Amino acid sequence: MKMAYRLATIASALLLAPAAQAATVVDAIGDFAPGYTGAAADLDVTSFSVEYNVATDIFTLGATMAGAIDPGTIGVYIIGVNTGTGTIAPFANLNAPEVRFNQVVRVNKDGTASVGATALTASITGNAFSVAVSGALFASTGFAVKDYSWNLWPRTGVGAGTLVTDFSPDNGMLTAAVPEPSSWAMMAIGLAATGLALRSRRRTTVRFA
Repeated sequence: MKMAYRLATIASALLLAPAAQAATVVDAIGDFAPGYTGAAADLDVTSFSVEYNVATDIFTLGATMAGAIDPGTIGVYIIGVNTGTGTIAPFANLNAPEVRFNQVVRVNKDGTASVGATALTASITGNAFSVAVSGALFASTGFAVKDYSWNLWPRTGVGAGTLVTDFSPDNGMLTAAVPEPSSWAMMAIGLAATGLALRSRRRTTVRFA
């Protein structure tokens, strides 16, 4: 009986536990965008990830490049997010007509970063960077948080005359789904049932004649 109570308590805790949203996409090395004729390894994306912590309302955005990030060379990392009203970006001439966004996160090679006028600090180690962003900076314009979509595109700079060097995902947006409450409930019930089954299996009856 005590075990059943404990398992029920664990199941309840799982129902109350925050769901995590996370997804990663791997990007090919050397797949530079059309028009960019350079070969800067730190502007060539090899992976891009998005993680969301429901409890803290924090997004952690991260990426790896084909080479160590060098603050002494040109380049900037732009992350677009579509919170519901993102329109198709003018990247069709770069073979990426499906990129949509209505807000951006800018990450500079020196570790400074920003969302609009809000300054942030990115962590840069070797060929990787990550930046934590409060969900308050990404107000929904129609999408639930689980449906926000993301794309990373390094550039040679910002403004006229600068070029996009890569896209990740190549021609689309990364979306990380959060399990629905009903799914968490079923997982919790399943765990409780499994625990009870294992408990009953371990019971051994010994009889003496």
